[in-house]
Amino acid sequence: MLIINYGNQIAQNTYESLKASDIAAYLRPTDSVAIKPNLVVSRPASEGATTHPEVVEGIIMFLREYGVRDISIMESSWVGDSTKRAFAACGYEYLRDKYRVLLIDLKNDRSTTLSHDSGYKISICQKALETDFLINVPVLKAHCQTRMTCNLKNLKGCIPDSEKRRFHTLGLHKPIAALNALVKTGYCVVDGICGDLTFEEGGTPIEANRIIVGQNPVTVDSFCAGLIGYRPDDIEHLVYARQYGVGQFVTPQTEVVELNTDNKPPSTALAGRRAEQYQRLIKADAACSACYSALVFALQRLGGQVEGPLYIGQGYKGKSGDGIGIGNCTSGFSRCVRGCPPKAVEIALDLGRGK
Repeated sequence: MLIINYGNQIAQNTYESLKASDIAAYLRPTDSVAIKPNLVVSRPASEGATTHPEVVEGIIMFLREYGVRDISIMESSWVGDSTKRAFAACGYEYLRDKYRVLLIDLKNDRSTTLSHDSGYKISICQKALETDFLINVPVLKAHCQTRMTCNLKNLKGCIPDSEKRRFHTLGLHKPIAALNALVKTGYCVVDGICGDLTFEEGGTPIEANRIIVGQNPVTVDSFCAGLIGYRPDDIEHLVYARQYGVGQFVTPQTEVVELNTDNKPPSTALAGRRAEQYQRLIKADAACSACYSALVFALQRLGGQVEGPLYIGQGYKGKSGDGIGIGNCTSGFSRCVRGCPPKAVEIALDLGRGK
């Protein structure tokens, strides 16, 4: 069962969505509940990258009415950013104070290594494993390396920074799927209010004003892929998650309930393919998301009018060559924009000088 609720009364719409859902079949009032938003960067939700605090507020309203008392909000921002700064910039300190819930910075948490049948061994933050019930609250948006980010990829915030880097050396898709087999999502609440359909750092939000809820992350993500113009098979980590038994794709038989359809916006199925048009310029080898997206943003600023190739990623550590490197891992190249990650504005300035 999936619920889609349209409108700009975000907290109330989220609360209504959960009231209409089947979450009661999975959640007990005595459970400890961890809410996992996407606070990848320290930017307000209106820019299209981070979870609206009003969505989380609606979840807390529902949980309190349902009888849940042990509620926390846990997150780890991406490598190079501060979770504490993100909590403040994104409005989560207000939620902490108003509802007396705990904010947990997973960057400070211990980790445990678990093995998956696929052969992957993954270090996972302990508190993500200890909670009774995890509510996954991603933003539906594009991603420069995985095309889409939603529930499955949002769990990457439950691993240490060192493991985030390693995921990129492993190719992202399979380890993301394995992670979701090891960390069980109890329920999904997708922030589809104004996600950026170009790439994950935000800046060009597309207003859609919808909340999508459902129990299984593969089912929900496969449905959400269609909302932004992709087939489920276009998203590699979705394919692997299905293979690993995390869940099944949405089917014509899946019950989909729409609420407040009078508020339904025009179609936004205009997939975020802006990053893809620059791939001819980029020679990536195990590039981290923060670094890669900074490069994409710089190329957008320059209109793609840059001579490639541009080398980026951990795979170039210790290597030398002629050409332009992006980030400290490419310091051996004849020209390099340094930083870990480098700032998009600095990349744009450097590449712009070379035009």
